[in-house]
Amino acid sequence: MKNLMLISAVVAVISIATPANAFQCPVDMKKIDAALSAQTNLTAQQKSMVKELREKGETLHKSGNHKASVDTLAKAMKLLGIT
Repeated sequence: MKNLMLISAVVAVISIATPANAFQCPVDMKKIDAALSAQTNLTAQQKSMVKELREKGETLHKSGNHKASVDTLAKAMKLLGIT
């Protein structure tokens, strides 16, 4: 019985966390887009990397892999110096 309750609790936490990540992706993409348009001190290579990570993050988001999307978008935001 305790195992069943533990499993139910874990499933509940996972089901709550996944939709939260789903809503985070678009917010992060908007932050990246705004920073890219305002950013002037990036090298061409850095800007290219940020765009690549942003596109990959959007693709992951659309495929439903929100954890990977948030992680990928975080890398782009780190390059931009934003949180």
